[in-house]
Amino acid sequence: MGDYHFVYKDVEGASTQWDDIQRKLGNLPPKPAPFKPPAFTPAQDEASVPKDKSWIDQKNEEELEELEDNLDLDDDNFLQEYRKKRLEEIREAAKISKFGSVNAISGSDFVREVSQAPSDVWVVVILYKEGIQECDVLMNCLQELAARYPATKFVKIISTDCIPNYPDCNLPTLLVYNNGAVKANYVGLRSFGRRCTPEGVALVLCQADPVLNDGQSGNDDGSRKSVLEGVCRKIIERVVRDHEDGNDDGYSSD
Repeated sequence: MGDYHFVYKDVEGASTQWDDIQRKLGNLPPKPAPFKPPAFTPAQDEASVPKDKSWIDQKNEEELEELEDNLDLDDDNFLQEYRKKRLEEIREAAKISKFGSVNAISGSDFVREVSQAPSDVWVVVILYKEGIQECDVLMNCLQELAARYPATKFVKIISTDCIPNYPDCNLPTLLVYNNGAVKANYVGLRSFGRRCTPEGVALVLCQADPVLNDGQSGNDDGSRKSVLEGVCRKIIERVVRDHEDGNDDGYSSD
């Protein structure tokens, strides 16, 4: 006589009365929910998508460039202008993302990284050597400024890799380049005041040219004014903080 508990299942996973009884008694786990495929949603036709700001915002740089000759936008001056604005923003963001720190270069990198940098990029170069305390002090200031002004390019190079036999007594030396030319140079730590601080360095760098740029201040003149205003605020904050801490040796960028 066969096992009377045997129950035939003709479909894999199908439940029988015996299974249902065992589940009620707690001898089998609950029956899994039946599989339901996700509802089918047809892809939206590109031609039917509303042409508005959100549509422009979803485009990457390549797609925005392709829209320049799009006939659908020829009669919409607002969208064409907004397309140009978004393209500029994407390109500016891409430029900013390249910097933000003080990167080491070698002598063979100098022409490519400094002299041939784009004309709208200011490059700050520090000539240094390991083990010289004054170089460490200025390097710390530049690291902070590089993070604060990521649209300005900061690089460091060992002095003798840049200029053979360059004397250590001139270190650190700061060179400022723009459009392939040297715009300024500062020899020694004393160029940045009695106490070398990030604010003091920023003040010296931006006295005549818009060297420092956070990428958000618009044109060169606006960038320079924004930097100087921010530096002045930080100097005042530092003076107040030092006075409260009882450190009255003063501050000077001269």
